[in-house]
Amino acid sequence: MIYLLTPLGKGTSDMNDNLTILELSKCIWALDDLARQSGLRIATGDNFDEYVRITSRLPGKPPTTPHFRPDCSALSPGKAFWILGRDREGSIAHVQAMRLDDISHTSLAEHLRSLKGCFDDPDLKAGPTSSCSCSAPTADTLKGLVAYHGDVWLREDFRGRDLTSFVGRLALGLAWAKWSPDLIYALVAGWNIEKGVVDRYGYQHREYGSILRLPALGISHDDWLVWLTRDELLKTLSGTFALRTR
Repeated sequence: MIYLLTPLGKGTSDMNDNLTILELSKCIWALDDLARQSGLRIATGDNFDEYVRITSRLPGKPPTTPHFRPDCSALSPGKAFWILGRDREGSIAHVQAMRLDDISHTSLAEHLRSLKGCFDDPDLKAGPTSSCSCSAPTADTLKGLVAYHGDVWLREDFRGRDLTSFVGRLALGLAWAKWSPDLIYALVAGWNIEKGVVDRYGYQHREYGSILRLPALGISHDDWLVWLTRDELLKTLSGTFALRTR
């Protein structure tokens, strides 16, 4: 089977924007197969105690942020998942994670400022000097069921192979299959913008900035907010692959 990778956000001539379950299943299967061909065996799960045990032992990976730490956040089954990629020897070479939050009655900007994206009880767990500011203009208008995409890490020897193009889309496809969210967003350092990483993942919008300070955890991040809407996610997935056999 041949997988023809098409530009993000652009549909193919034989696939419409109404992505069916069958088409989505083919897309996810093809992405998993591409990862395997590139030397990564993909696994997923929702036990974040296990995830933190694994990620804390990965040389060169920054500590997992509170968004995906069960001692900080309520990560109930069905509301969060992780992805691991192992090399042919079984060692972990890639991780990323997603979580779902319902912010129908507030905005993404306020969600970030309140630290509820990091802690299920900010007053109890965040610490008195913790803070988050959000100056991204559009963040005040974004709301609904939102999926946060983060803790992305790829081992150095796997970089430079364009793996981000399909491991990122795999996370987006799984999020669509599980939740059909109104929005998927991430908070990324500026180099991800400069090097085109967020474009390869499929994010359509970017605005600076979100400034997170968690002194007790040694976290000091100045980030860009990147996101894509539900319709943009659907178009991205619809245009990901033309599947043909011969």
